[in-house]
Amino acid sequence: MDKPIFQPKVLLRPAITLIVVLLLATTLMGSWYLTQVSDPYVQEVLSLTGSLERGKAMFQANCAVCHGLDGRGNIGPNLEAVRERKVPSRLIEQVISGKTPPMPKFQPKTQDMADLLTYLETL
Repeated sequence: MDKPIFQPKVLLRPAITLIVVLLLATTLMGSWYLTQVSDPYVQEVLSLTGSLERGKAMFQANCAVCHGLDGRGNIGPNLEAVRERKVPSRLIEQVISGKTPPMPKFQPKTQDMADLLTYLETL
């Protein structure tokens, strides 16, 4: 008897494995995002209206040495159009975490962070 060309059992195992991996990845990413957004500091910053002028002054005083006066990068990465690459909660987390050396951990008052975020979104 000839073996059938199409063997469903052979294809079924990799398909199920792929589905499980995708579900796990989606769950992990979702829980990470919810953790970031549910952080009280992040929630408060996101609830505030930032001042562009104060945010620019804060950027120039604290960030421009590494990111350049225009945000295009020196030592630190280019922040131009950063709003297109990172959601606001992720920007806040990156600023306050200190997890991206050589950038230091920096947690300004919530209004100051809202101001900085407003400025970053204009780059």
